[in-house]
Amino acid sequence: MLNKPIKRVLLKLSGEALMGENSFGISPDIVNQIVIEIKKILEQDIQLAIVIGGGNIFRGISLGDQGMTRATGDYMGMLATVMNSLALEDAFNKNNIITRVQSAVNVEQIVEPYVRAKALQYLSENKVVIFSGGTGNPFFTTDTAAALRASEIDADIMIKATKVNGIYSDDPVKNQKAVKFDQISFDDVIDKKLKVMDATAFTLCREQSMPIGVINIFKQNSLYNFINKNFTDGTLVIN
Repeated sequence: MLNKPIKRVLLKLSGEALMGENSFGISPDIVNQIVIEIKKILEQDIQLAIVIGGGNIFRGISLGDQGMTRATGDYMGMLATVMNSLALEDAFNKNNIITRVQSAVNVEQIVEPYVRAKALQYLSENKVVIFSGGTGNPFFTTDTAAALRASEIDADIMIKATKVNGIYSDDPVKNQKAVKFDQISFDDVIDKKLKVMDATAFTLCREQSMPIGVINIFKQNSLYNFINKNFTDGTLVIN
């Protein structure tokens, strides 16, 4: 069980979550829906940082499989996360939520560079901080970027917001008998060979004793309930 209070959260959003029913791009309605769900926890004085993916715009791994140099594709994917961050920042601003975007890739005319001390200052001022640009290096996923940033800012938990309401014993779409876990240990995830996130990110969280939450961001109040330790609306992974 997660005994300490949750005061600082790193939320990992996939780029695909911003698409809605579209096949690519950004759905303003979906972005606004996500911001409304996030706003509920901000009203509880939760300090929030966000890492966002770019798969709705560009996925370096896929183009790497088609012949493009993997590093080039990954850099293009990093720029896609900057675009998503700007869309998310705009939605926060329209909801009167002060937000700052930092990037691991240097694009200072558009967003601030990532500086840990500055990010911590913004969080202490109750500003939402969006980390874009992944880790700033190719060959690493935004899951790894999220695990890294969660550790750097001393988050109490890293929450992965998906379209599935937790971790199951099997693919719940393919197997209706798949069992959902409300709570599971890192070791059991490994033993059961469950897919939570990429191995690098998962290992980093495990080594840093960083609890992981998995929720369905599109289920109303799921983020709010999870932050308030109602884990039936997701899955908690903990040592």
